[in-house]
Amino acid sequence: QVQLVESGGGSVQAGGSLRLSCTASGYYYTPFCMGWFRQAPGKEREGVASLDDDGSTKYADSVKGRFTISRDTAQNTLYLQMNSLEPEDPAIYYCAVDGGSARIRYQRACTPTIPTLFAYWGQGTQVTVFA
Repeated sequence: QVQLVESGGGSVQAGGSLRLSCTASGYYYTPFCMGWFRQAPGKEREGVASLDDDGSTKYADSVKGRFTISRDTAQNTLYLQMNSLEPEDPAIYYCAVDGGSARIRYQRACTPTIPTLFAYWGQGTQVTVFA
């Protein structure tokens, strides 16, 4: 069973930075697509960023230029570097990974705009931004 554990959340002043980590275990396949999502109270879940096995990345418009998704394959860890945090960024941040679908890999369909691509999710880590 694949397990994802996020860490690195916290409270930061607007304009500050945080780096989220997501450590994976239990892989029985080579993941193709990993992503970060967030959900603020009263709002729908939003895709933030995705990263595929070729290193291609996609970002939500709201975080482009401020957030960077990356990974350490040897450590099975996914990162989200968040800079210039804004009052609109507070949420619970989740990491997710695809479930090994050959169809998704063949189609090279890795994007944070389609949450159903992702089969496994972490429990989330809280990010708070204060003025």
